[in-house]
Amino acid sequence: MSSGFRAMHPAVALLYYGGLMLFAALLFHPLFLVTEIAGLAGLLLLQGQGRQLLRGLPFYLLMAGSVAVLNPLFSHRGAHILFYFWDQPVTLEAVLYGLMMMLVLLTIFIIFISYNYTVTTDKFMYLFAAAAPKTALLTLMALRFVPLFQRRLRQITLIQRLRGIDAGQGSLRKRMQDGMTLLKVLLTWSLEEALQTGDSMKARGYGIRKRSTYSIFKLDRLDKGILLVLTVSGLIPLLGWLQGYGILEIYPRMKPMEFGGGEVVMYISFCLFVLTPLGLEGKEKWLWRSSRQSAYPSVIPEKSGTRSMSSHSQ
Repeated sequence: MSSGFRAMHPAVALLYYGGLMLFAALLFHPLFLVTEIAGLAGLLLLQGQGRQLLRGLPFYLLMAGSVAVLNPLFSHRGAHILFYFWDQPVTLEAVLYGLMMMLVLLTIFIIFISYNYTVTTDKFMYLFAAAAPKTALLTLMALRFVPLFQRRLRQITLIQRLRGIDAGQGSLRKRMQDGMTLLKVLLTWSLEEALQTGDSMKARGYGIRKRSTYSIFKLDRLDKGILLVLTVSGLIPLLGWLQGYGILEIYPRMKPMEFGGGEVVMYISFCLFVLTPLGLEGKEKWLWRSSRQSAYPSVIPEKSGTRSMSSHSQ
């Protein structure tokens, strides 16, 4: 059963994750990026997705860290030269820009982890099926094929291994032949199922006339309030960005990070936008624990009293 931010109306999630992606692309400042990463990580932890985050974190760090390492080697812009590598200058500006790009990529990766958990398939179809039903269906099917192909490939590999077909053993030529055999079986299976799906949809009359829809999502008072909070708190950082706030200039010469009154107002509003779902999840956790304590108020005192009596008798 969904609760907290995941139980909100899909329009709330669309506004939130759309705003996060926009801020990650526009607000090129370490404080804003680190705050966004921390807010999303806290949201995932409260939603019980900490293990999922840790499982993909090494890959994300490798991908983002490679940008931080490669940027100083290929970009030599900047006025502060740190050292020379193969007669090429490595500048402080290039190093800092690579680190900033690493933060941007990490932010985007964590946004997609949270998005995939919060926006389910039925929410995705509700958001986009009315405007573009065919595009939404094709997008959803394409996203579905990635884990489906992985699952089927594991099944095919286990079965074909009994016949001596294993792409992980043998010479290079044998592994290539076995890999092509596994790929051929996978594509044949998938194409056959696609034809069956198409025939089934045609037999059911899909696409003949405009389809009716049933929506289980209703905008209540809380949803409208959260939409208003996210809209107002999201517009203030955008207005500040238009005024030149929230941007760290690195090229061609790094400028000192100034944090005046405009940046303070912008950052407070940004924190309100990022941390609103975190507050909803924290409230749900607190209500759940308080309800359990009120439902079983005498369990813990009885246990402690029983233990003290037993220890006294001993």
